[in-house]
Amino acid sequence: MIHGMRTSILPKIGYYIYVALFITYLFGPLLVTAILAFNNSTSPSFPWNGFTLDWFFSTDPQHLGIIGDRHLMDAVISSLKVASWVTLISVLVGINNAFMFERVAFHGKGLLYVLMMAPLVVPGVILGISILAFSNSVAGGIESFLGRGTANFLRPGFWLVVMGQSSFVATYTTLVITARLRKFDLALEEAAMDLGASRLAAIGLITLRFLLPAIIGGGMIAFLFSFENFNTTYFLSGPNPTLPVLFYSRLRFGITPQINAVSVMLMAVTGVLGIFATLTSRSAIT
Repeated sequence: MIHGMRTSILPKIGYYIYVALFITYLFGPLLVTAILAFNNSTSPSFPWNGFTLDWFFSTDPQHLGIIGDRHLMDAVISSLKVASWVTLISVLVGINNAFMFERVAFHGKGLLYVLMMAPLVVPGVILGISILAFSNSVAGGIESFLGRGTANFLRPGFWLVVMGQSSFVATYTTLVITARLRKFDLALEEAAMDLGASRLAAIGLITLRFLLPAIIGGGMIAFLFSFENFNTTYFLSGPNPTLPVLFYSRLRFGITPQINAVSVMLMAVTGVLGIFATLTSRSAIT
């Protein structure tokens, strides 16, 4: 009897140890980063020298914070602009793709669906290099006819980053919105048209309103994916890097307290948006 109790206890102990190690491995670095963001030390490491908010708000060159770091703030603004455009484009493309795959019958739809899913399995590095090579080739062809500078939007810079990110982020919004549209009852549109509404009015007033949770959830996912993307963005960014690209360039010379402070802000913002997106997406597919 006692031997049986011991054998039943051991797996439970092992399970709890595994869970504790997993949580420590997953959240330990985040916790250390959060603590060091408030440490009153120019070296982002222990020992603890007291609490400070300088790394967030100070403009003193000796304790320069996020607000006083012009290059860091420019990178944050650049990331916000890119993420906003990518979100808008991805949501619009996702809505159109959802209607195309769910409402339209045409030859090659299955192949087109597979091609749409391809960016999800292609590594971001390969995707970035491929987009860069393709855009440079197209830009060279355009400029050979129209003159130099006429295809700058295809050169590394803001718009190429937006187009590059949208090429794979739109896949996620398509999947979320399509899952919601698949549950829509077409009889609701038909009833609206029977009452005198045009087809476009029925879609706008009935279908799109039904899709709103999926649109919001997909938009949140698109914004998070775009804001934090590095692999593809690194090859497409120009003189105004996004925040992940700037982080990479600075991390080569070591971690600074400002990086810890920005990391804390990103953890807070992305955590809230991530929870909201998860809840919204869950309601979109139920």
